Amino acid sequence: MTRARPNFLEFFAGGGMARIGLGDGWTCAFANDFDAVKAATYRANFADAESHFQQGDVFALSAETLPTADLAWASSPCQDFSLAGARAGLAGGKSSAFFGFWTLMKAMSAEGRAPPVIVIENVVGLLTSHHGDDFTALCGALSEEGYRFGALEVDAAAFVPQSRPRVFVVATRLPTAHLEGVSAFHGRAIREAAARLPEDLRARWIWWGVPSPPPRNTDLAAMLESDEAVTWNPPERTEALLALMAPAHRQAVDTRLQAGGRSVGAVFRRMRGGQQRAEVRFDGLAGCLRTPRGGSSRQTLLVIDDGQVRSRLLTPRDGARLMGLPDSYQLPASQTSGLQVIGDGVAVPAVRWLAETLLEPLVYSKTASLAAE
Repeated sequence: MTRARPNFLEFFAGGGMARIGLGDGWTCAFANDFDAVKAATYRANFADAESHFQQGDVFALSAETLPTADLAWASSPCQDFSLAGARAGLAGGKSSAFFGFWTLMKAMSAEGRAPPVIVIENVVGLLTSHHGDDFTALCGALSEEGYRFGALEVDAAAFVPQSRPRVFVVATRLPTAHLEGVSAFHGRAIREAAARLPEDLRARWIWWGVPSPPPRNTDLAAMLESDEAVTWNPPERTEALLALMAPAHRQAVDTRLQAGGRSVGAVFRRMRGGQQRAEVRFDGLAGCLRTPRGGSSRQTLLVIDDGQVRSRLLTPRDGARLMGLPDSYQLPASQTSGLQVIGDGVAVPAVRWLAETLLEPLVYSKTASLAAE
């Protein structure tokens, strides 16, 4: 018997990375993003975008126009995720983009067609912001609409060579017993956040038993564009970068120079004790990709080869590969725009693993229950 493909709504869709991660086994019934650059990137990568993608403010959307769906996905902007201290905000009174999304979910619930599964993806800081009150408020909002919920902390480094920990809150109205259990994704921050919940919300908590993926078999060096295809910094800029390194980091460079061969490291500039420092890592991982907004420094690559040290900026295509995107994915022509789309995205293989091990078994259990009735 052929299963009907589940469908989903994607809010704050960006360049559509959650959609790619969910894969061809799912149908995107609706997608939305406010940002013009991300909207253009979405349209460039999905031929069916005109049938379901709507650019604009999430607050301007109407629940009546949204299709009924099996899942709603929301990767709301992390910088304004603040739920604590304003229960009126959960009815749509605050400016945080999350409230626009949640107002729609409440309205669909009132119409008797709330998505049976909701995924909210955000930075790990969601678990502790405002001393955990934001997370408690989120769980309370889900509970009020009849959902049970749990959370997973998934680092993209389990799948791709990029350090990118994220929280995935998965809420549902469906039976869950067959999907509960122990998971490596129940890290300390998750356990502590669950323990802080009041008793009534702890009673609605689900420990999702998502298994660990197979060991990753790629490193940073394997994901990069070829040396011939990129622009390298002039030698004096590389020397200036090396001069910013604290002794331990400079020693790490010198050790690899003396060893010979090729080594690739990722470098961020940070303020340490009021002084700018360049910090390099040679563990085969890139640091977490960021957007160019807000003054974030762009990640630099340090390549040691044949006794020489060269440096260059991470390119959007490098970043796309580190997010698990294929080279066929169309990026904006502007470097800044490309980095904006990539830096605000979700790692594709992390979404795929979540879909395979949790979301699809969950949604298909609904289909099986309906078929048995």
